Amino acid sequence: MQKREKMEKECAQLEHPLTLSSLQSYIKQFDHWPEHKLTYFLKLMEEMGELAEVIRQDARMEPGGSIKGTIEEEISDVLYYIVALANVYDIDLETSFKLKDEINKVKWNRQHIPLG
Repeated sequence: MQKREKMEKECAQLEHPLTLSSLQSYIKQFDHWPEHKLTYFLKLMEEMGELAEVIRQDARMEPGGSIKGTIEEEISDVLYYIVALANVYDIDLETSFKLKDEINKVKWNRQHIPLG
């Protein structure tokens, strides 16, 4: 475990501004095990359950407070596992989102709204 923590500190740098692409690259540096696709999916489902619980409680992070046990924490965990799952399937989330958004623009009649 110490080796993994050292590697994370040395090579994992989160870019600013944060993009889906930079988040994918960041997570892939220290958490990328394509042979564990099912595990990533199950962790995503676990985090979704935790998110449902804090939403039910309306547990929000207070200004200057801890993120622990809040919607903000669990939504971040869900995002993490979505990104990790996309990585093990070699899916570019920015491209996928743009392609799906084009379909949704037609479906929901919002072609006039530009992305970005």
